[in-house]
Amino acid sequence: MAWQLFRLGRWSFRRRWTVVGIWAVLLLALTGGAATLSGKTHDAFELSGLESTEAFDLIKDRDPTAAPDGATARVVFRAPVGATLTDPAGRQAVTDALAALTTDNVVSVLDPFTTGTISEDGRTGYASVGYAHGAADLTPADRDALEAARTVAEEAGLTAAIGGDVLGIEMDGALAEVIGIALAFVVLALTFGSLVAAGMPLLTALVGVGIGVAAIATLTGFAELGTTTPALGTMLGLAVGIDYALFILSRYQAEVRRGRPLDEAAGHAVGTAGSAVVFAGLTVIIALVGLAVCGIGFLTEMGLAGAFTVAVAVLVALTLLPALLGFAGPRATGRRTRTPRQPTDPAAAPETDDASATRAAAPRTLGRRWAEGLARHRRPALVAGIALAAVAALPAASLQLALPGDSTKPADSDARIAYDLISEHFTAGANGPLLVVIDTDEARDPAAAVDTATESLHALAARDDSHVAAVIPALTGDSPEALHAYTQQRETARLATLTVIPVAGPSDRTTKDLVADLRAALADLPDHTGARAMVTGLTAVDVDISNALIDVFPLYLAVVVGLAVVLLIAVFRSIWVPLKAALGFLFSVGASLGATVAVFQWGWLNALIGLDATGPVLFLLPILLTGILFGLAMDYEVFLVTRMREAYVHGVPARQAVIDGFTHSARVVGAAALIMVGVFAGFTLTDDIILKTIGFALAIGVLVDAFLVRMLIVPAVMFIVGRHIWWMPRALDRLVPTVDVEGEALAGHLARHTAVNTVKSTQKHIA
Repeated sequence: MAWQLFRLGRWSFRRRWTVVGIWAVLLLALTGGAATLSGKTHDAFELSGLESTEAFDLIKDRDPTAAPDGATARVVFRAPVGATLTDPAGRQAVTDALAALTTDNVVSVLDPFTTGTISEDGRTGYASVGYAHGAADLTPADRDALEAARTVAEEAGLTAAIGGDVLGIEMDGALAEVIGIALAFVVLALTFGSLVAAGMPLLTALVGVGIGVAAIATLTGFAELGTTTPALGTMLGLAVGIDYALFILSRYQAEVRRGRPLDEAAGHAVGTAGSAVVFAGLTVIIALVGLAVCGIGFLTEMGLAGAFTVAVAVLVALTLLPALLGFAGPRATGRRTRTPRQPTDPAAAPETDDASATRAAAPRTLGRRWAEGLARHRRPALVAGIALAAVAALPAASLQLALPGDSTKPADSDARIAYDLISEHFTAGANGPLLVVIDTDEARDPAAAVDTATESLHALAARDDSHVAAVIPALTGDSPEALHAYTQQRETARLATLTVIPVAGPSDRTTKDLVADLRAALADLPDHTGARAMVTGLTAVDVDISNALIDVFPLYLAVVVGLAVVLLIAVFRSIWVPLKAALGFLFSVGASLGATVAVFQWGWLNALIGLDATGPVLFLLPILLTGILFGLAMDYEVFLVTRMREAYVHGVPARQAVIDGFTHSARVVGAAALIMVGVFAGFTLTDDIILKTIGFALAIGVLVDAFLVRMLIVPAVMFIVGRHIWWMPRALDRLVPTVDVEGEALAGHLARHTAVNTVKSTQKHIA
């Protein structure tokens, strides 16, 4: 493979106009497709086969006009001091405001006077508004109506705030991208010593991200994707795109310093570092595509979109970067390589240099001094590294998962103000009521079945540890209208709904326990009445999806880690190196989750990232973090250990090979990690809690993996194990294909190619 990649890199360098033209046409075509074909995205985390989602389906099946999973809004009204909402003026102001809410998508408006959602002092109340569609499908008219209702209330002297999921999820990562790109440019300029060279990884990464995101946007015209999907593609594409180009460009400069012609240097960089990029990219792709194993639609979407952007980043690095190097010429070689020495044999020089002489001439860089220090103190370094990672992971034992809601939004946001007002004057649980759906289709006496279920819920609410604030029965009021409505619902839809208001907020642990308690309290209903009870609502959906993710996590981890270990066995021709890499990853993900719990759940230093509230961690973070971080961790393992393997294959003793490989790779791996940390950390400055959480967790994970695991624990282990780290059973060695990521076969190809050309030249001269 190295020889084929060498030819690809050299061809791209020489045919640079063709390569640039192909990528430019592709980018323009997909951008045009995104502009004309892109459709809507959705912000719902849904999973079929759960009790909570089956309840939604049942309601829609029995009553096609119902929209139980549509968007909801809670409009909170607050009267000034000395006035109340129940005064004639206050009542009229609320009525007029709610009248302004009416649009074609509004299916229900429950005013505070009918539902009794007025505080004891009469100054605060809230109305619940139900919509036929999700937040992503609401029209501008729907949002204008909400603002009109606010305006009407405020003109009447009331304070109004709007909360609920009607506001949707706004993914704005523009600031994060600018910050990440700026930091990356500074690191690249310091690494390469050339502004031209520094700009190339950024340019190729932006092209890759542009193509990936444009393709995803075009796809939304044919299939509705999640709101988070393009944002994740951008985050990953930018990070790995810069890193992959960085590794190839660094190897290119090294080959030029060794005296190769520029086109040969480009080919050799793609043939060696490019081989590592291919396998590093494959590990990331395996980890992301593996999310499909979970069988969860939105995770599969995110994984496939991320894998696509990573694949594009690999192809761009292998082809567009050499083409740009062809345009830049000597300007991309850095200030230390402007005048390369002429080799006596460009094809063989790098492989035939005397190893000891090379090491003697090598500068005493920080990387070499670090590696030599680790070699001397390998056991204390290993113990210290493991202890530090273990301490950082301790908070992960308290991990709580939930879907972020209004409680975690910025304190000055409208949704947070509405949430806090409801929590203060009612209960936090009023922000996320639970819905109990009674399916009376098979009940012997439907009315008696509903009464039995209601009695069971009241009995649960009477317990001291129930955490139930209120149970709102299916039949509210004794009016003929209410009785007629209930009778119609029972006879035509053959179901009834009861509302349970928890004491705690939707993301609180006790509310999650309440979902299980409600299901346990209603478990005997089918045996006693023939009716079936299901607990639903956004909180119940959150609980069910979280449990489903926990259940499928071991399978996902086994599939992804297993495939990656097989791939790395082929890369390194070793059993212990891949196993060490996978075990080291556990330290990284543990420390990342521990830091995330400490900041987002415990509130440690959360003000530094603009977070003014604490709460459970994003429920999909553990599995998403595992998939992405595992792929990125294997990236650093491949880039760092490949140079060690290369030195060992070329005859350097195992201990010295680790030092030499670390010396060559540490600076570039460190720069790549800083760039990736900067890209991910930039997303912590957004207001969106989902992007903030994912960005923070990935930034910490990459930081720990690159500098603690790969640059401390990994070399310490390799120094302790010695040459046995490269052990491979003979039977397995014969079965595993040789991929030659260290470029040993490439040297043979180049030597034969040079010999053939020399013979032909001699024969021609003689003739």
